[in-house]
Amino acid sequence: MELNGFKPFPKFATDALHVGQEPEQWKSMAVVPPISMSSTFKQFAPAEHAGFEYSRSGNPTRNCLEKCLAAMEGGKHGMCFSSGLATTMTVTHLLSAGDHIISMDDVYGGTNRYFSKCAAKFGLDISFIDCTVIENVQNAIKDTTKLVWIETPTNPTMKLVDIAAVVKVVKAKNENIIVVVDNTFMSSYFQRPLSLGADAVMHSLTKYMNGHSDVVMGCLVVNCDDLADQLRFYQNALGPVPSPFDCFLVNRGLKTLHVRMKEHMVNGLAVAKFLEANSRVERVLHPGLESHPQYEIGKKQMIGYSGMVTFFIKGGAKEAGDFLKAVKIFTLAESLGGFESLCELPSVQTHASVPADQRVKLGITDNLIRLSVGIEDLNDLIADIDQALKIAIP
Repeated sequence: MELNGFKPFPKFATDALHVGQEPEQWKSMAVVPPISMSSTFKQFAPAEHAGFEYSRSGNPTRNCLEKCLAAMEGGKHGMCFSSGLATTMTVTHLLSAGDHIISMDDVYGGTNRYFSKCAAKFGLDISFIDCTVIENVQNAIKDTTKLVWIETPTNPTMKLVDIAAVVKVVKAKNENIIVVVDNTFMSSYFQRPLSLGADAVMHSLTKYMNGHSDVVMGCLVVNCDDLADQLRFYQNALGPVPSPFDCFLVNRGLKTLHVRMKEHMVNGLAVAKFLEANSRVERVLHPGLESHPQYEIGKKQMIGYSGMVTFFIKGGAKEAGDFLKAVKIFTLAESLGGFESLCELPSVQTHASVPADQRVKLGITDNLIRLSVGIEDLNDLIADIDQALKIAIP
């Protein structure tokens, strides 16, 4: 069944509901995977066990989730971590001092902060560039480049990076360079970077994948066995693993991802169109609008759109602040991708850690507002935005 002309990935909903959930793996034949809270597991003899030794190294509930995540991304290996940033940290441990990282310039503020304030302290060379221009990527590659980090759509300015094009130029230079795509804004339902040539896909599962604003977690999905072995070593050696209970919650959240994303898409696009036609709005950024600079790239590599909408309200910080204080259904809060609608001012919230001069260069101004459009009744959401805009700009 197509949604607004977009055809979903085959078997997506079926895999989300069944892969990793097989009742036959439990003696009880439980349909819902049990929450295995044990921190350690009895062994038959020293170093002879039933597949589990210590819960940091492997956990039955986490295994179910990791298998399901791999299937949803069309990948082979899934790994879960205690947060999205813990995921980023683990990937970075694949590198050594002197190695070079190319990162999209417009990324989540926490990613920027980690690369520039943490990873750089250990001798890693980081270049933040605009990866929407493929020549920029080609020119930035050095002999020491080992990792290319893409986020698409970007946070918060919704730029789209042509994943396949970046992979092509990177691999032509050095096939051993690892290309990672942060797929958080799209979820596995709308975009599958592995199918476009990426080596690894990461998610902040906190967002759309879980979708209920009650878990902090991250994940990686890869196809390469060797890369998976390296990442699993660091997953265990560094220890940034999620709790079994949180794994249970995300596993449950995934079961409705395909249903939720359809509603996010409908509501998000309708809100974007309403804003674009509003005289109190300067500009709207949403990949489903024909006015988006990379609209055609979006049609090529995504099968739909999430509920993320960025817009510039006319005026400045005062008007933006008045709008954010006036909304009633939208909640002024950080994060995104939950069933509820959220709004925020990135310049002083999620991207406050990005240096001011970089924010100016990226276009993260004090009148840029980021919306995570939820799945409430659409008429109520539009009415809420309308009344808040009229209060902000009488």
